[in-house]
Amino acid sequence: MVRTRFAPSPTGFLHIGGARTALFSWAYARRHGGQFILRIEDTDVARSTQEAVDGILQAMDWLELGYDEGPFYQMQRMDRYKAVVAQMLEAGTAYRCYASPEELDAMREAQRERGEKPKYDGRWRPEPGKTLPEPPAGVAPVIRFRGPTDGIVGWDDKVKGRIEFANAELDDLIIARPDGTPTYNFCVVVDDWDMGITHVIRGDDHVNNTPRQINILKALGAPVPTYAHVSMILGDDGQKLSKRHGAVNVMEYEQNGYLPEAIVNYLARLGWSHGDDEIFSRAQLVEWFDLDHITPSAAQFNTEKLNWLNAHYLKQADNARLAALVQKRFDERGVTVTGSPSLAAIVDLYKERVGNVNELADAAEVFYIDLHPRAEILAQHLTEEAKPALADFTEGVKSVAWEAPAIGALIKETVGKHGLKIPKLAMPLRVLLTGQAQTPSVDAVVALFPRETVLARLQRGLG
Repeated sequence: MVRTRFAPSPTGFLHIGGARTALFSWAYARRHGGQFILRIEDTDVARSTQEAVDGILQAMDWLELGYDEGPFYQMQRMDRYKAVVAQMLEAGTAYRCYASPEELDAMREAQRERGEKPKYDGRWRPEPGKTLPEPPAGVAPVIRFRGPTDGIVGWDDKVKGRIEFANAELDDLIIARPDGTPTYNFCVVVDDWDMGITHVIRGDDHVNNTPRQINILKALGAPVPTYAHVSMILGDDGQKLSKRHGAVNVMEYEQNGYLPEAIVNYLARLGWSHGDDEIFSRAQLVEWFDLDHITPSAAQFNTEKLNWLNAHYLKQADNARLAALVQKRFDERGVTVTGSPSLAAIVDLYKERVGNVNELADAAEVFYIDLHPRAEILAQHLTEEAKPALADFTEGVKSVAWEAPAIGALIKETVGKHGLKIPKLAMPLRVLLTGQAQTPSVDAVVALFPRETVLARLQRGLG
């Protein structure tokens, strides 16, 4: 059975690159009827925080990337790691190294002076016929993996193709610190082994870790997973994606009014493709996803395309769902929704004209707040020419049937009486009612408001 995992470190928020890795791992497991495991790699105690853990779990939930097992926490598995270290010491695949930090610094400096690549020289590595010095008193050793020194270690990467490293280039990795705590690369190996991970899909910043992890797995007699290293994401400007490009924290996209299905759709297409399909459902992603069509080159973020996708999904979204999302923003803003007009009705009228939920909330809140249009927009549209027609229309509002067709007919009748074109009346109407010069059909907008609100705003505007 296919078993994939997503293993973030809780030293910060879940960023877009991590979310894409999680999505690819989730989709691959779902495509093959397998299992997706969430593992929190929290061994960096100094930098890991509960806030970051909560943020990761929140983002996974928002993106609906449900996991079958976990979350597992590495700090809760320390006894297991230490037991495996002990087994390796017993088997001779690991050894104690008493070299001090000062010794190691001097060793590397000497290597650099000779033009060599700095690496551990194996001074405490046991070899047949080699006599090791007596361990210095009072010094707690590190534990190093006794890696192979000849041949190559390689794998057929599902994204990058064949990758090989000469074992002679890899030094004996520290797998446990002097206090006994295991190191990152070792924990990952034990976790992947214990959790039966068959496919490791992760960022290509881990490529250099992979040969070391493969060698440790082989030393343990553990199966080696299939690896797929996904390239980084670049910003719109072609530079590595970072905070200067705007939101990189996944939950910032939620705060900025994006829908999760738009983010999922966009991330799926960021470095992976299915023909020319740009818009597809979560079910289609699961049906189509494979590792063969992930591009090995860096993917470039395109905010314009993401915005286009989000606008598409807004149009398709259920009005009640969008109304709830708008209500959440109203709660944060202190806007009280009265019984009329219906928030769902406003959403239905405006959702095809906005790009995100925040813009939808901006458009909708004017129906519930005591609006005072800006003086400059009033001066532009509430002209002396328009005021008589506006006064007549206001009088007609008192008795007209409260529905868009009847209100539209009243607008036409009023402008006809005053010899004006419809925009001459429609524009000041929009501004006085919503503070905006651009709205959906003005008769539909007027009909959404309670009659008394329309009368109050028009009469205030007319002075």
